[in-house]
This record gives sequence, C-alpha cells and structure tokens, in this order.
Amino acid sequence: MSLVLMKEVAEPSVTRARDSHRLALVGPALGLVLPLGLALLWEALVRIGFSDGRLVPPPSRIFATLAELAQTGELQRHVAATLLRVAAGFVFGTLAATLMGAVAGYSGLARRLVDPTLQGLRAVPSIAWIPLFILWLGIFETSKVALIAVGVFFPVYLGVLGAILSVDRKIVEVGRVFRLSGPAMVRRILLPAVLPSYLVSLRGGLGLGWMFVIAAEFMGASEGLGYLLIDGQQLGKPAEIVAAIITFAVLGKATDWMLALAAAPFLRWEDAFGAGR
Repeated sequence: MSLVLMKEVAEPSVTRARDSHRLALVGPALGLVLPLGLALLWEALVRIGFSDGRLVPPPSRIFATLAELAQTGELQRHVAATLLRVAAGFVFGTLAATLMGAVAGYSGLARRLVDPTLQGLRAVPSIAWIPLFILWLGIFETSKVALIAVGVFFPVYLGVLGAILSVDRKIVEVGRVFRLSGPAMVRRILLPAVLPSYLVSLRGGLGLGWMFVIAAEFMGASEGLGYLLIDGQQLGKPAEIVAAIITFAVLGKATDWMLALAAAPFLRWEDAFGAGR
C-alpha cells in the first residue's frame, strides 16, 4: 500500500520535471515565432510590390547589411564598445543602488533622509543629465558610463528598498526572538526574503542600462551601436539603422537571459505559481 502511495506521489513530480525540461528546450524556440513571422511577412510584402522597402528595408537587406558590417569588422567593434559601456555602468549602478537601497530599507531615519531626494532625481529625464556630465566628466568614457549607471541605479534601488520594506514582520520578530545579530538577521532573514525581488530589479536595471547607452553614445562617441545609428541617419541608410536596432534587441535579450540563468540557482527553493510554466 505504501509503495503504491509513494508511486502516486512521485509520478506528478517526475511529470513536472519532464515538462519543465521540455519547456526549457522548446521555450526559446517559441519566442522566435513572432519576430520571424513578422520578418517573413514584411519580406513577402516587399517582394510582391506592396512596398518598395526604401524607408523600412526588408529583412534580406538588413541581414545583408549586418553581414557586410561583420565582414569588415565594424559590427564587432561597435558591439564590443557598447557591451563594455553597459557592463561598466551596470556594475557601478548596481553596487551603488544595492548599498543605498539596503541602508534606506533597513533604517527608517536613512530612508526619510535620502529617499525623497532620490525619488525626485528619478523623475529627471536621461537627456537632462548629458550637459552636466559633459561639463563634469568630459565627453569620453567616464561620462558615458556614469549616465548608464544612473539609468541602472533607480530600478535596482527601488527593488531593494521595496523588497526590504515588504518583508513579513513576523519573520523578523522570529529572528529577534532567537536574538540574531544585525549581520545574522540580514544573512538569514532579510537576504532570502528580498532575493527574488532583487533579481527582478537587476533585470529591470539592465534593461534601462541598454536604453541609457543610446543617450550615452550620442555624447560624441566614435564607436558603438549608438554611433552606428547616428551614422545611418546622417548618411540616409535605413538598413543600417534597423540593423543597429536589431543588434540592440538581440544583445539586450541575450544579456537578460544570461542574468536570469545565473540567478536561477539562487531561486530553486521557490515554489511559485510561474515556476516551470
């Protein structure tokens, strides 16, 4: 009887694990259905003469432009420059936001002191920072990385602050009953509670970092995908502009996927509704 019961309990778990593995393999392919379908549709419309494809070039022309840029080495150079800027801005912005968010979330006094100012600065458009950063830091890499770090900072800060403030009070009281020290309270109570929201905020910060790098590369950059956009606009090359936009999309999705993949081992303990779906 017990063996039958154990088999009935184990079978759903095995089925869920098998379905999750199958979804992990098929999921990325499903995500390509919509963009590939739209690309094929537009290619067909251009081929049958519905549009001349001059202002919105068909995929075949875009991929030919990408191949040409890759063959000359231009694409790799621009991609590398943009990746380095986003990576540096993401690291500095994340470190500052995590520290400020943790302090403001843990201390009510610190929150009342710094949060109103940061919330006001959060409303400042990215373009508004450019003249100030150029005056302070010049037009070289430092100002570009600083602008990207500003974009990364606010979603990560809000994610950390909100996650700490939403921790269940009863869990914290349990830690106090067991007389956990401050570092032990953070390590054993607060950190596991805020980790899911923190990782989501990191993905949001990374996405804004990719958005801010465009504004950063408008600040007198001589290389990078933003420069490629400007070059295509000034020379009247819509295929080059769309190729740069597609490259941005691919790189943004790839880095977001890598961040989610790196975060997955830290969230295995979650029994959430969306897990394995």
